[in-house]
Amino acid sequence: MTPTMRLMYLIAASLFILGIKGLSHPRTAVRGNILGAVGMLLAIVTTLIGYGIVSVWVVWAGMVIGSVAGVYLALNVPMTAMPQMVALLNGFGGIASLLVAGAELWLQLKETQFEGAASPTAAFGVSTGLSGLIGGVTFTGSLVAFAKLQELKWIDNPQFVIPNRNLVVGLLALLCVTAVVGLSREPTNPLIYAVLCVLALVLGFLLTVPIGGADMPVVIALLNSYSGLAAAATGFVINNDVLVIAGSLVGSSGIILTRIMCKAMNRSFINVLFGTMGGGDTGPKADEVYAGKIKSTTPEELAILFESARRVVVVPGYGLAVAQAQHAVRDLYNKLTQHGVEVEFGIHPVAGRMPGHMNVLLAEAEIPYEVMKEMDEINPTFDFTDVVVVIGANDVVNPLARENNNGPIAGMPILDVDKARTVVVLKRSLSPGFAGIPNPLFAADNTLMLFADAKKGLQEINTALTELVR
Repeated sequence: MTPTMRLMYLIAASLFILGIKGLSHPRTAVRGNILGAVGMLLAIVTTLIGYGIVSVWVVWAGMVIGSVAGVYLALNVPMTAMPQMVALLNGFGGIASLLVAGAELWLQLKETQFEGAASPTAAFGVSTGLSGLIGGVTFTGSLVAFAKLQELKWIDNPQFVIPNRNLVVGLLALLCVTAVVGLSREPTNPLIYAVLCVLALVLGFLLTVPIGGADMPVVIALLNSYSGLAAAATGFVINNDVLVIAGSLVGSSGIILTRIMCKAMNRSFINVLFGTMGGGDTGPKADEVYAGKIKSTTPEELAILFESARRVVVVPGYGLAVAQAQHAVRDLYNKLTQHGVEVEFGIHPVAGRMPGHMNVLLAEAEIPYEVMKEMDEINPTFDFTDVVVVIGANDVVNPLARENNNGPIAGMPILDVDKARTVVVLKRSLSPGFAGIPNPLFAADNTLMLFADAKKGLQEINTALTELVR
């Protein structure tokens, strides 16, 4: 490796670190994303040209094709499908690590057998095995996560309920570890690596398929960490420092995010790691919770309610993203603040389907970052809040998390919106959230339901407010 390449790798690694630091806050997230992208481009170009792998023209062609694909996805993938996109990208990272490690093993085998080169060390075999193991688990696990987020019917097929699943998973994990040990002794044995990859692909599927949709944000964070760890292991395989650094950064940040998400959902990190999340009874039936207790309202009634309020908290959820109602909620925010109403947004860590989903939506609508409050900060304020507006959220405001010890969201910290004076819920229907359970909040004495598309409902409320204050 030439001194110039080392310098370029150092600059790329620095950009990665600055990029991740920028992603820690919505205000600097765009800049952080750009810095990380530039660092990755620099690392890739340096590797391809510095090692003479391809010509400059091939690099330019790849940049053009990649840029076109990136622009197409950015313009056409809706914000509601971004979690699925992240899951796929995690999977692509995993399978890339698996294939690169396998290709390097094959090259080492050829050099050993036909060119008289010395046999690779045990460290090479272990690194190759870990690349295949983590990469395989990441790939199939990410595909399952994508299918669940996309709500594909086949993923909930009863045939996926495997008898003695824990025993099967434990046996597969033991076989994978045995294969890694085998590669440490025979670093260029392609058969062992092929068997390991197949076992890892099956293991990733079995680890992820029983996890419920409500826990998918945590799984996405963990799979992101896996993809980084697989890349780091592959960096040791091909002796590439910048890949080790980038993979380590992604892996460690993913683990940290996963732990934060586990705390936010009252889930055990060990359960996430071994795919034993979710489950439990669903609690009371919808008819028992809602029968004769739902109070509907109209935009005109809500306009009167908002006009007399002093403090309003908006709680966005996935329904807001589906309806693309972020600009309509911004208009409501502007109208209320212009009339002296204090308005804040309560953001649950797992609102939507991935970390930061709601923050991105609200920032896109140019809602100030200062009024976006995290759960721990906003919860103590609900006792003196006049009106809470829940837009498309469900599980993150469900009191059953506090009351039902056996449900799929049991013990999950929620936004305590039921403590406010009045709760207004905008939903199309009484359909359950991702956890599949009814929400007693909708039938509470202080709750009013506006059954409408979030965007249309907010626009009608805004119109009624305008007419009221004339």
